[in-house]
Amino acid sequence: MHTIAVLALHDVLPYDLGIACDVFARVSVPGIVCPYQVLVCSEHRSVRAGFFEIKTAYGLEEMDGADTVIVPGIADADRPVSGKVISALQKASARGCRIASICSGAFILAAAGLLDGKRATTHWLGASALARLYPLIEVDPNVLFVDNGNILTSAGASAGMDLCLHMIRNDYGAEVAASSARLAVTPLVREGGQSQYIAHPSVTDESPLQKLMQWAENNLAQPLTLETLAEKGAMSTRTLTRRFREQTGVSPLQWLQTARVRRAQRLLETTAFSIERIAADVGFGSVTTFRERFGRIVGAPPQRYRIVFQGKSARVDS
Repeated sequence: MHTIAVLALHDVLPYDLGIACDVFARVSVPGIVCPYQVLVCSEHRSVRAGFFEIKTAYGLEEMDGADTVIVPGIADADRPVSGKVISALQKASARGCRIASICSGAFILAAAGLLDGKRATTHWLGASALARLYPLIEVDPNVLFVDNGNILTSAGASAGMDLCLHMIRNDYGAEVAASSARLAVTPLVREGGQSQYIAHPSVTDESPLQKLMQWAENNLAQPLTLETLAEKGAMSTRTLTRRFREQTGVSPLQWLQTARVRRAQRLLETTAFSIERIAADVGFGSVTTFRERFGRIVGAPPQRYRIVFQGKSARVDS
């Protein structure tokens, strides 16, 4: 059983707290009765949370045995952080515990010195303040989350869901993360160039654009162009681009590149195919281009990704 300690500070954001608790509490893993044990911990057993007052059953000492500590955002990021909270976080970090923040929770990690020299993110409204107050942090306001190994940060609100799904995938694999996403009624991937490890769902809707996307996903090995997609969809390239941006937020070719990388992720997770074969199977003209695009979208090179999700003993075909 993996123990998750969720740190509830005064004025904790209820949405952030709810995400951290609910997503992990509902994870289902075949053969494991209770994959996660979720404990809500606080310095004081009663904390404010927006319109609510929360009574917590666990104190900071419960963080000592946690595998993961999650710090949800708080309403006032300028609020001084208790020395006891800072000490508990530093102690957890020193023993190798995975520590993650949601939204303005990054300010708590920063106050504990856990983000110094690291890349991090927070809600875009607070990104400039985080960078100004803590100049040793490389603040990136353009991503949903940042994974530095044992220290992770996410942007605001629903980006906490992206981060939690990412951690579930790291712990139990892509299929479990996909099941958790469906249960939460949330997309597995939010496009836009974010570095995410979340599995890309198959397109099943019956709209013309979704049918075109399904066809493209089934023909990724082909040299697909904007003109090819427009012809297959029986529309002009201008109309195709407009509809793609309206429904996905990205251009057809941006979506296509991401679809190819997501397919490559699945092949890296489930097969022993060589990197060269996978690059060809998903439609990249060269291995060099494949490695560059994969690294830019996923945030790690293909071989490292395979080791993480298949294990170091994974066999690779020549």
